[in-house]
Amino acid sequence: MAAFAEPSGTPAWKTIPSWFLVAGADHAIPPAAEQAMALRAGSHTEVVRGASHAVLVSHPDATAHVIEAVARATS
Repeated sequence: MAAFAEPSGTPAWKTIPSWFLVAGADHAIPPAAEQAMALRAGSHTEVVRGASHAVLVSHPDATAHVIEAVARATS
């Protein structure tokens, strides 16, 4: 019960920079919802038009581009 009653503290996304890869044609999570979550977290956002929910698999070049951008920004 203690795990459910104790506050978790400040979420990491409020203090640590984040990036969000939006799957532009996702049918599991609507792209508008993904963009709203990214905006709420203050994330750097990249939209991959036509990408399904498995954007990491179906668009590896876009995924690698975002990972490289993160590495450059946080190094």
